[in-house]
Amino acid sequence: MIPANIQDRNAAANLIKKTRRLFPFVKHVFADGGYKGDKLAADLAAQRVGLEIVKRTDKEGGFKVVRRRWVVERTFSWLRRNRRLMAHYEAIAVMAEGFAKLAMISVMLKRLAEPKLTPAS
Repeated sequence: MIPANIQDRNAAANLIKKTRRLFPFVKHVFADGGYKGDKLAADLAAQRVGLEIVKRTDKEGGFKVVRRRWVVERTFSWLRRNRRLMAHYEAIAVMAEGFAKLAMISVMLKRLAEPKLTPAS
């Protein structure tokens, strides 16, 4: 049985290991400050995956672009457009995971369907 209160940082190494079976070309992972820790860094080093912690700064007020953090924030923004993911409707984690996957499939299909702008010849 899977513990109900497992922290993201504790599950990250196993998740990345499973992900690399499907996508073996992944060599570098960007994460926020919540994933900082020696155990995760050691686990990923054993898998030959680089880990870069991207920290945001709370010292300055207002919006400030932080290198690579915008990628994560943009992805969360895309997911928040899906009404089903805005509240915790699902009692079963597998269902929540399925709806997150469906939301990302929708995002990817929309991006693939966008017409490509080509320069005039």
